[in-house]
Amino acid sequence: MKKQGFGTTKDGKEALLYTLSNKNGMEISVTDYGAHLVSVLVPDKDGKKRDVVLGFDSVTGYETDGSHFGATIGRNGNRIAGAAFELHGKTYQLAKNENNNNLHSGPDGYDYRLWNVEEADDSAVTFVLMSPDGDQGFPGNFEVSVTYTLTDENAVEIHYEGSCDQDTVVNMTNHSYFNLNGEGDILGQKLRIYASNYLEGNNQTCPTGAILPVANTPMDFTEGKLIGRDIDTGFAQTTMVGGGYD
Repeated sequence: MKKQGFGTTKDGKEALLYTLSNKNGMEISVTDYGAHLVSVLVPDKDGKKRDVVLGFDSVTGYETDGSHFGATIGRNGNRIAGAAFELHGKTYQLAKNENNNNLHSGPDGYDYRLWNVEEADDSAVTFVLMSPDGDQGFPGNFEVSVTYTLTDENAVEIHYEGSCDQDTVVNMTNHSYFNLNGEGDILGQKLRIYASNYLEGNNQTCPTGAILPVANTPMDFTEGKLIGRDIDTGFAQTTMVGGGYD
């Protein structure tokens, strides 16, 4: 494992970059700023390494970018309609940072904070964060850890673990953008998703709560297909904000 500086944040704190490698020559880099996955370098069939995720060369890019490249999203990923939710009869108001909705928990998400490093070795790094009661509008003191592991089978594993002293909302994710070519569009790349259902979104991509089957729809990737094959069919879930698959 290699540790090096990754630049200085706007408030003068040093960010660090951790690089893991395996016996096959694959490398991943992660930073304690936002627990971002910065790069995934994979040797191709000729042994040339290619970075297959989008990212930045220093912490400055992550502070100013709104695309959440490689970010650890929390406490809640995706959108909460009306920027409010009800839990045990109480309504919790969140920041309205996309139209009238809350996106990725608001402007002060976990991906804009320095995490502590709990442990790090040649194959894994664990970042930890304490989110106090009322943080972003969510109830409860929430302690969370995210562990990135690079295996000798060339798998990148991301493990989330957390505990809270109250009932709360927790729905975390990693927000990496993959491109197996390293650059250019991805429509000619083949994707397989082991999911028989998808979560329906409305015209603002907020979840409706409906869990629908992918069978006989463009959302079906269970057998694998080119990403661009069904992307322009006019199917409702691919014509919402931004267009394409969300």
